[in-house]
Amino acid sequence: MESCRYPLYQLGNPQLRVFRTNFFIRLVRPGTAQPEDTVQFQVPMEMTRVDVRNYLQSIYGVPVAAVRTRVQHGSSRRRDHRNVRLKRPDSKVAYVQLAHGQTFAFPDLFPEKGPSAGGSVEDVQAKLLEDERQRPDPRRPGIPSWFGL
Repeated sequence: MESCRYPLYQLGNPQLRVFRTNFFIRLVRPGTAQPEDTVQFQVPMEMTRVDVRNYLQSIYGVPVAAVRTRVQHGSSRRRDHRNVRLKRPDSKVAYVQLAHGQTFAFPDLFPEKGPSAGGSVEDVQAKLLEDERQRPDPRRPGIPSWFGL
């Protein structure tokens, strides 16, 4: 079987190859409050500011105004069973400032249900107790609740 050989690409011909990126970046929820137009990414150590800008603009079409990067040094506080220090690997963090007028907010995937949604705590406890009384005894199936000793 002959291996698939792609012809050389010439201007005007259709592109027959699929190119994948050399880098993968990860969107990170910031630990501290950030401005609405700033997004935080965890990027590989080899990636530069220009690479981050080109990555976001060409692949995702995100308008980027500025990129700031910093190296997050890994913690070395832990020790193993031989009392040798264990160090987590370093990582690079990129802060991307979106173009003028663009904002980003994380979606609220798990909204917290406050006590106002279900009523007061006493009402919830009373409802749970009433449900418990209505449930039949699993040790005595088929016997009405009023029939007991």
